[in-house]
Amino acid sequence: MTDLPAGHVSLGGGDEFDAIRSMLRVWGAQATGIGDDAALLALPSGAQLVASTDASVEGVHFRRDWLSPREIGARATAAALSDLAAMAASPLGILLALGLPESWRAELEELARGVGEMAERAHCPIVGGNVTRASELSLTLTVLGAAAGALVRSAVRTGDALYVTGTLGGPGAALDALLRGATPAPPHRARFAAPVPRIREARWLATQGAHAAIDISDGLAADAGHLASASGVCIELELASIPHVEGVSAENAVGSGEEYELLVAFPPNVHAGGDAFLETFGIPLTRVGRAVTGSGVVLIDHAGRVDPPRGHDHLK
Repeated sequence: MTDLPAGHVSLGGGDEFDAIRSMLRVWGAQATGIGDDAALLALPSGAQLVASTDASVEGVHFRRDWLSPREIGARATAAALSDLAAMAASPLGILLALGLPESWRAELEELARGVGEMAERAHCPIVGGNVTRASELSLTLTVLGAAAGALVRSAVRTGDALYVTGTLGGPGAALDALLRGATPAPPHRARFAAPVPRIREARWLATQGAHAAIDISDGLAADAGHLASASGVCIELELASIPHVEGVSAENAVGSGEEYELLVAFPPNVHAGGDAFLETFGIPLTRVGRAVTGSGVVLIDHAGRVDPPRGHDHLK
């Protein structure tokens, strides 16, 4: 009953603890301090605690025939960690609440391997969680981070310039293909199955003067709307400026969700440093719009203003 990596409290018997032991053997040193009732984390001096919870549920966020168990675990973890990126927070720990059906028991270690690999990539230890029986597979991840000057949604001001990291449209194109029963283009599927939380990028952008941000999980236009609402401004997005992957139009890219890129706001007198960003991280930083007086989001193309697409609604 005690065959655990060093640094954990010994666990008792039963299926639940057997499952935890199985995951801990996969995670190795990536998991720390498991076995007490709660995790103990040290908060850096002068920093605020940043906390977020994100759920990934079978049949809602993924289908078993779309992704491997390893991809499911990594993708759920990336989605949760992306919320820390949106706040320019440094990761401190992950807690995983796993709802595990009997039909998924054989894939437990592969699910855990995906979680562990993404946690390791983000330099974020797994510090606790829970396992319970469920009718559908669900992974609910609580992520904890620290930030001395967090980026928030409500800090956009009239005149700010809006930038987006990376290129958009891959996940939306992959999802469209999967829903039609088609095979997604490999680059599109890679963006859907293996998103990357922009944690290092966000901290860099904060040091360059960014003062507001959001991650693009619901689509660029929809998440720009969340920024606009929180800040009491109107955000104008220039359709011709939207960076999009090959094979996807700007019109489709602006509505593509589950990107986990960042939309960030800079004051108008601050140079965002796109060339240095590209050199440092290997992805572009593109100016896509500005904040003006008013409310909501407006798309501007060669014909003038057009209505933005609706984003993802988590309850529909």
